[in-house]
Amino acid sequence: MPTILIVGATRGLGASLANAYKSDPNNHVLATARTANPPPSTKNLTYIPGIDIATPDAGKTLLNFVHTRSISHIDIVIITAGYFATESLKEPSFEAEEKMYRTCVIGPTILVTNLANDSKLLDSKSKVIFVSSESGSITLRHEKEGGGNYGHHASKTALNMSAKLLSLDLKERGVAIAAVHPGFMRTELTKGVGFDKFWDEGGAVTPDVAAKSLVEWISTFDIKKTGEYWAPRGPADIGTADVVLGPKDQLSTPLQLPW
Repeated sequence: MPTILIVGATRGLGASLANAYKSDPNNHVLATARTANPPPSTKNLTYIPGIDIATPDAGKTLLNFVHTRSISHIDIVIITAGYFATESLKEPSFEAEEKMYRTCVIGPTILVTNLANDSKLLDSKSKVIFVSSESGSITLRHEKEGGGNYGHHASKTALNMSAKLLSLDLKERGVAIAAVHPGFMRTELTKGVGFDKFWDEGGAVTPDVAAKSLVEWISTFDIKKTGEYWAPRGPADIGTADVVLGPKDQLSTPLQLPW
């Protein structure tokens, strides 16, 4: 029975991924929640309470839970947890940037190192997927979309680097690691920063649609592509793809993204 760990699984993409994977009765899904009172677990979906990836003890708390359930191997790890606060040249925020780095980079990196250093939880059958964003690509940043949002974009770039470095550290063990842009989504996160006004123009999809594409892509992902950066849904919702990479109708889907 494959074991899939989804970090940040109570809403948005994480919740949709949990539902997608649990629809296969052969899967055992571990789904983390920050709250101490997550939704009730089901036959093959187990919620892990009290996991706040932005805190130093998240990895240890997760491992303690895994040990009590006698889980010896994890096939797929998907880290979806994130935080987005908008900034501009005139309105930067030290506190918001700090939270974005803790949530989007430091927490995911430390959690994966915790898993990797614990017995044989991650091995040649394991895949680790960091949910990043096309906004983390330095190459794709263009005057067409302007500046600002320093903490969000830069934290995604830093996450991409962590994914690359971890892929080098764990390649000999056969653990495949990737950073992905799952697509522009109609979520509370994007609505909360006012991006809902771009949903229609930008081709935003529901988390369920993005999850389906990501699950399909992960099924084909292996060690041959470790350390790479991909957009499973292709270039359609990437605003600068046409001016940086060329006409969207000539770009592939899935699309490997430039750093």
